[in-house]
Amino acid sequence: MDIAGSVALVTGSNRGIGRRFVEQLLERGAAKVYATARRPELVDVPGVEVLPLDITDEASVAAAAAAAPDVTLLVNNAGIATTGSLLRGDLADARREMDTHYWGTLSVLRAFAPVVERNGGGAIVNVLSALSWFVYPGSGAYAAAKAAEWNLTNAVRLELAGSGVTVQGCTSGRRTPTSWPGTRGLDPAEVARASLDGVERGVAEVLVDEWSRGVKASLQHEPEAFYQQFA
Repeated sequence: MDIAGSVALVTGSNRGIGRRFVEQLLERGAAKVYATARRPELVDVPGVEVLPLDITDEASVAAAAAAAPDVTLLVNNAGIATTGSLLRGDLADARREMDTHYWGTLSVLRAFAPVVERNGGGAIVNVLSALSWFVYPGSGAYAAAKAAEWNLTNAVRLELAGSGVTVQGCTSGRRTPTSWPGTRGLDPAEVARASLDGVERGVAEVLVDEWSRGVKASLQHEPEAFYQQFA
């Protein structure tokens, strides 16, 4: 689709990858950008329409869909990241991961996919992670939720086939400094740029960096070799 002239909505717009999506959508000529966040007062990008949105709250999702009936491009970026053991850590953290990345994303999709269809079609982007395909110690809850979101993306793509709505999974592997303060890694703007380039080409999957491409390629091999690096 052409991003110029589109009406976009981005979840989790107050920082990191979400903020970079908002900035690049404006730079590429989107007619309107809805920037949403659980704390909308933290959204400080000029030229956007700010909406409150907690994707884990169905009433909040419904209110956002009612306030943004003209959306043609949806970017599901909002997320959380907890750490700890799946077997011995706080079970509430694991539930929050799934409530956010799976159930929350699905709630937004159910609300906005019909909106995009009614507006003549467009595109949906789900911001995923290479942790959809592997796990390292302490990332179990996040990885499980992202794996669920990855196949959710595939399922929704099939359901919307022929509707004029493309569904993209955008996957990156290296940590972004805004998500993990104090680390050096992938520039969040690189994720947004690669994803939006893919939207304009109509591709179903964008693998942003070598790490995500390497992790996906490793799935065709026995897992022992890959997981030796975490021993």
